[in-house]
Amino acid sequence: MRRRIAGLVLRAIRWKTVGEVPQRGVLVGAPHTSNWDWVLTMLLAWRYGITIRLLVKQELFVGPLGWLLRRTGAVELDRKNPARTIKELLAEAEGGDPWLIGIAAEGTRSRGEYWKSGFYRIARQTGLPITLAFLDAPSRTVGWGPTFHPTGDVSADMDVLREFYADKTGFKPEGFTPPRLREEG
Repeated sequence: MRRRIAGLVLRAIRWKTVGEVPQRGVLVGAPHTSNWDWVLTMLLAWRYGITIRLLVKQELFVGPLGWLLRRTGAVELDRKNPARTIKELLAEAEGGDPWLIGIAAEGTRSRGEYWKSGFYRIARQTGLPITLAFLDAPSRTVGWGPTFHPTGDVSADMDVLREFYADKTGFKPEGFTPPRLREEG
């Protein structure tokens, strides 16, 4: 049912989807410059029948927003003990259905200096691959990009992200933080 609804909504708003369906991994979505990014990412996931367990800071899980976040698969992230949340998610992922841990690596919809490195650390520590997702507002496209296993060479791995996101433009281009981690030195 979700697949049909998502397909209808995407056609109605004239957005197209592209890419190959990922199976398991750590999802990085960018550019993250608007709350509409989340809506389009959910529509993309529903269109392809994929569960995204989006990590969201626990402070946002209040009132109606908390209910909505939970209903769409978001997970409360206790930033004081993130390892517990990740461990629970990995246990949940034991089945065979497509499943992704979603992280907004930019961390904010405003321009910053660095991305948050949680996605990279989770992928390295769990052996899960990193799947890149994107939206491109000018072309009205949302989709899946490449999936790769991080090598441990942070700069080389981030070059993959920089190259992929170089031609992607969010709703508010001035808010995009170029892919760069503090760990790159």
